[in-house]
Amino acid sequence: MDNCRISKHGRTANSPEDPIALTAQTAHRLDKPSKLVYFPGTDKDMEPDRWKKAKALFEAAFELEGKERDRFIDRACGGDEQLALEVKKLLASLDEADTFLERGAAAEVTGLLDDAKTIANEKATGNLDSVRLVVGNVLAGRYRILGLLGKGGMGEVYKAEDIKLTQTVALKFLPERLARDKASLARFHSEVRMARQVSHPNVCRVFDIGETGGHHFISMEYIHGDDLASMLRRIGRLASDKAVVIARQLCFGLAAIHDAGILHRDLKPANVIIDDNGKARITDFGIAGVESELDRSDTRIGTPAYMSPEQIKGVGISQRSDIYSLGLLMYEVFTGKQTFEADSMIDLLVKQETTAPTNPSDVLKEIDPIVEKTILQCLEKNPDDRPKTALQVAMMLPGGNPLEAAIAAGDTPSPEMVAAAPKKGALRPAVAVSCLSAFVLLFAFTVLFSAQVKHHEWIPLEKSPEVLAERSESILKKLGYAAEPTDTAYGWGNNNSEYDRYESAHPSADSWERLRSGQPAVTYFWYRTSPRYLEPLQFESVLPNDPPNDVSGMTRVVLDPRGRLLEMQAVPPQVPESAPSGAETDWTPLFAEAGLDMRNYVPAQSTWTPPVFADRNAAWAGAHVDHAEIPVRIEAASFRGRPVYFQVVAPWDAPHRQEEISSTPARRAAGVMLILVFLSVAVAGLFLARRNYLDGRSDTNGALKITLFLVITVLAASLLRADHVPDLVREASLLVKTVALSLFSAIAMAVLYMALEPFVRRRWPGLIISWSRLLAGDFKDPLVGRDILVGGLLGLTHTAIIYIGPILQQRLGQPSAPNASLDVSNLDGLSTIISNVLLTPAGSIRLAFATLLMLVVFVAVLRKRWLAIGLVWALYYVILGLLFASDGYWTAWLGTGAIATVTIFCISRFGLLAMIAYYSFFHLSFHTAITADVSSWYFTNTLVAGAILLGLAAFGFYTSLAGQPIFAGKMLREMEN
Repeated sequence: MDNCRISKHGRTANSPEDPIALTAQTAHRLDKPSKLVYFPGTDKDMEPDRWKKAKALFEAAFELEGKERDRFIDRACGGDEQLALEVKKLLASLDEADTFLERGAAAEVTGLLDDAKTIANEKATGNLDSVRLVVGNVLAGRYRILGLLGKGGMGEVYKAEDIKLTQTVALKFLPERLARDKASLARFHSEVRMARQVSHPNVCRVFDIGETGGHHFISMEYIHGDDLASMLRRIGRLASDKAVVIARQLCFGLAAIHDAGILHRDLKPANVIIDDNGKARITDFGIAGVESELDRSDTRIGTPAYMSPEQIKGVGISQRSDIYSLGLLMYEVFTGKQTFEADSMIDLLVKQETTAPTNPSDVLKEIDPIVEKTILQCLEKNPDDRPKTALQVAMMLPGGNPLEAAIAAGDTPSPEMVAAAPKKGALRPAVAVSCLSAFVLLFAFTVLFSAQVKHHEWIPLEKSPEVLAERSESILKKLGYAAEPTDTAYGWGNNNSEYDRYESAHPSADSWERLRSGQPAVTYFWYRTSPRYLEPLQFESVLPNDPPNDVSGMTRVVLDPRGRLLEMQAVPPQVPESAPSGAETDWTPLFAEAGLDMRNYVPAQSTWTPPVFADRNAAWAGAHVDHAEIPVRIEAASFRGRPVYFQVVAPWDAPHRQEEISSTPARRAAGVMLILVFLSVAVAGLFLARRNYLDGRSDTNGALKITLFLVITVLAASLLRADHVPDLVREASLLVKTVALSLFSAIAMAVLYMALEPFVRRRWPGLIISWSRLLAGDFKDPLVGRDILVGGLLGLTHTAIIYIGPILQQRLGQPSAPNASLDVSNLDGLSTIISNVLLTPAGSIRLAFATLLMLVVFVAVLRKRWLAIGLVWALYYVILGLLFASDGYWTAWLGTGAIATVTIFCISRFGLLAMIAYYSFFHLSFHTAITADVSSWYFTNTLVAGAILLGLAAFGFYTSLAGQPIFAGKMLREMEN
C-alpha cells in the first residue's frame, strides 16, 4: 500500500497493486463505473456472480497439483470452457509468481483477491464502512482517526490527527493475517527503518511505528494528492513539459534514497504520489533494503512489470536496478503505455529479460529525442550500460542543470560539474556595448575629475623622485656629508592622518586649500644614504625607518613635494676622529634649504630629544613657511659643530617615538570588528578546510592552481620592489624571505578556498560557475568575459561614487577634503607600478573570498538568501561607515550606502569572479596616481592603469559576445528599443 497517499478521487491507497501482489499483472480496474472486475490474463470483464464462482473454484484447486488439478477444474466447470480458462490462468499466474517472488507473498494471493473484491464492491457502492476503525477513535492516546483513506492487500491507511503535535498524519495498518506472520511483521518494521533514513522533498516522510490492541501501524506524512498510477489510468499520459518535471523530481528522490545506501526495489506509478502542488513523492519502502545487506535470496522480490532483468534472474541487484525501474516508469509517464505487455507472467518475464523495448517515439511521435534516448539508456539489459546514478538521469533530461540536480538530490556538485553548468552567460550585443561604453565613460570621469578629488592632484607634485633625490644629495653635501655612500634609497610617504585630526580640532574655510602649497606635507619625499648596504628587517623594501637609522654615517632627508627641507638626520661616528671642538654650528644653510628666513625665527627652549646622539641642542619658534597664521617650532641638534638633526615641527606633528598612534573611537570599533572577522575566518577556515579535505569535498586542483598563481605573482612583485644588494649570501636571504612570505600568503588563501568553496558549491554554486571555468582554463568562456566586464564596470562605479561625494560637497558650498587614499609607492617608478599591478589580484582574491564567506555563512545560518544578502549589506555598511564616513560630511553616509549596495549586488548577482574583477578594477582606478595632465612626470601611472583596465574590459566585452556580430541589424534594433 502506498504509505501516505490521500486520494481526492476516493481510490484506494494501493489496491492489489502492492509490491508483493503481482502488481502490473493483477491490477484491477477498480475505478470503473460499472460493477465489473478485471483479472489479468482474462479476455473479458466478468459479472460479480461469475467472479464468485471463479474464485471458489480457484480456492478449491489451489491445493491440488498437476493432472489432478486439471481434472477437478474440468469437472467443476461443467463444460464451461471460458470459466475453466479463467481459473487456470489465475492458478498459472500464482505458480509463476512463486518462481520469482518470496513464497510467503505468493501464499497471500487468496487474501489479496478477497481484499480486491471487497474494495471493488465498496468502490462501486461508495460504501467504505467495512473497516476496523471508526472516525473519532483515539489510538495509543495520541492519534485521533479522521477517516479511511484506502485499503489494499498490505493493509489499511487512515487519515488521523496527531494530538500531541497537532498535525495531520497518515496511519498505515498491517493486515491482521500479515501481523501474525513474523516475516511480514519484520518487513513492516524494516519499512520504517528504511524510510526514516531518507529526508527529501520528493520522498514521503515516515515518522514512527506504533502498536495498539495487537494492531501494528506506521505514522507518516499526510499528502493530499493522487497516485501516479490512478492519474495515468485517468488521463493516459502527462503533458511533455510536466512529464519532464515529474521525471526529474523522481530522479532527485531516488538519488536521495540511494545516497542513504537503500535500494527501493519497487519503483512504479502506484508508489508515486503527485501532491496538490504537482510535486512527485516516492512512497512505500515495504521491500526496500540496505544495498550492502542484501543477499541473493533477497533479490527476486518486487513487481514483475517494473523489475529489472537481473532482479528477475536473482543474480544480484544494485542502484542500477532501480534505474531500470525508473526507466520503465518514465516510459509510462511520457507515453501513457507500459513498456512491456503480455498475456501471462511468463511472457512478461521473458520480455523483460530478452526483448528490447519499443521505441517511445513509435508510441508517441512528438516525444523529445533526448527523453527517448534517456529512457532507452535506463532500459539497457546490461546494468553497466545504464546511467550510474539517478542524478545522472536527471542531468540527461531536457534542460537538465547539473547544479540544480545535485542540490535537489542533497548532494554537493563537483568543481567539474560547476564548471560544466549550462549557464552560457553571453551578453546580447546591445547590452555588451552599453556596458563597455559605460566603462569607458566612468574611466574618463575618473581621469578628468581626479584633480578635484584626489589629494595627489592638489599638492604640487612638480618634481620627479629622481630630481628630489638629486636635491637631497645636494643638501647633504652642503651640510658637510660629501662622502660617497655605499647604498642609497628613496621614495614617497603619506602622513595625512595627523593633519586630518588637527583640521577637525581647528576647522577653517581654507583648511584643505592649504595643501596646494605643498605644506602641510601630507605627502613627502624621503632619501636615505648608508656606508653599508641597506637591508630592511621587516619587508623587502627600504623604508624611512627600516632598517633603523643607527649606523654611523647613515643620513636621512625628508622634503616636501617642492623640494623644501622638512627633516634631516645624520648618525655621528661611534668613535670620533678628532677631539671635541668648541666651534659653533651654522644653522643658516638648513633654514635656507627649508625655505625659511632664520631672521624671522626666535630662539626657544628645545622640547624634543634628537633621534641621534648630539652634544648641542637648539630650537626656534616662528610662523609656517606658507601659512603665517600657523605657528611652528624648529628643532635642531649638532655634534662637534656639524648638524646631525633638523626638523620643522608643525602643530599637527606628534612625537611618534613617545606617543602611541591614536585613532577615533569609530575607527577603533571598526578595527575590532575586522580583527574579530579575521580571527573567525582564520580559525573556521583551518577547521573547515581540514574537514572538507578528509571528506573528499575539497577542490584540491583549484586550490593548487590558486597557490601557484599567487606564489608566482606575489614573488615576482616582491622581487621587483625589493632593494637588492650585490651579495649572494644576502640575496639568498632576501630570496628565502620573499619566497616564504609568498608561500604563506598563497597557502593561506588556498586553505581559505578549500574551506569556503565546497560550501559555496553546496549552497549557492551559481556564484562560482565562471570562476570554476576560469580555473579549468576556459578563458574564452562568455560567462568569464561577462563577469570580468560587469565586475570591472561595478568596480569603476565604486570609484565614481567616492568621487561624487566631495564633488557634491563642493557644489553645496561645504569645504571638502581631498581623498588621500593613494598608494604613494606608485609614484616611485615603473617597477613599483608593475609590482603593485601584480599584487592587485592577490588582494582582490582575499577581499572577494572574505565577502563571499560572509554571504555563504549567513545563507547557511538564516536559510534565506534575501535575508543573508540584507545582513551582509548591513554589516558592510556599518564597517565602511565607521571607517570612512563617521567623521565626514553627511553625504559620506549616502556614498557608503551606495557602495555597500553595489558591492553586495556584485557578489550576490554575479559571483566570485565578478567580485575579484570588482576589487581589482577599483584598486587600480582609485589607488593609482591618475592624472589628466599629460605633461606630468607621473602620467605613466595613468597610461599603465588605463591600458590594463581598458584592455581587460575589451577582453571581457569581446568574450562575452560569444562570437555574436556587433553591428548586426538586430543589435541596432535592440539599441533603438
